[in-house]
Amino acid sequence: MKKTNYCILIISFLGMFVMVSCGEGDYTPKPQAYLRIDMPDHDYALCDTMGLPFTFEKSTLAGITLKKRTSGETWVDLNYPQWQGVVFLTYRRLRGAADLRGQTDTSMRLMESHHQLATGVDEHLYVSDDGAVHAVTWHIKGRQVASTYQFYATDSLHHFLRGALYLDRSPNNDSLSPVLNYLQADLDHLVETLRWR
Repeated sequence: MKKTNYCILIISFLGMFVMVSCGEGDYTPKPQAYLRIDMPDHDYALCDTMGLPFTFEKSTLAGITLKKRTSGETWVDLNYPQWQGVVFLTYRRLRGAADLRGQTDTSMRLMESHHQLATGVDEHLYVSDDGAVHAVTWHIKGRQVASTYQFYATDSLHHFLRGALYLDRSPNNDSLSPVLNYLQADLDHLVETLRWR
């Protein structure tokens, strides 16, 4: 009997000790947060390679790969391996006004395919100082949007370039916003420095 009372006394003492020691201080739940992503400074270099019918300034962090070339179409990828990102560029030589209409309609359809998950779209028009480049860019907002930046650029007569940014990961654009903002600034710079040959 004495052993049982002694065990109960020790268990009670330990229980009170745990309650007193754990109950000290105020507990405040921490808000949900994302990892901090530090981005490097933007640095650009002229991309005048592979005999492309256009030039532009690209980020020094981006690699460039020629994927396919036919008589009227060229596919080029700008790769950002550190963020598993790629910008798909498709160039077409225009054959007339109907071809220009078809290319702009296709670009609009491809961009609108992201609307069901988008919470908003910022559309910007750009015209170069010499008037040779006319472009439309779309910043597509939304947590689950697969492509957050798309554009097309043309001279309305001979050249048409379309681009779309994708990251090779599940879309969670809230946590990826530093990377997406960085890449979107790079693509804005690409459009602003685009020149036809």
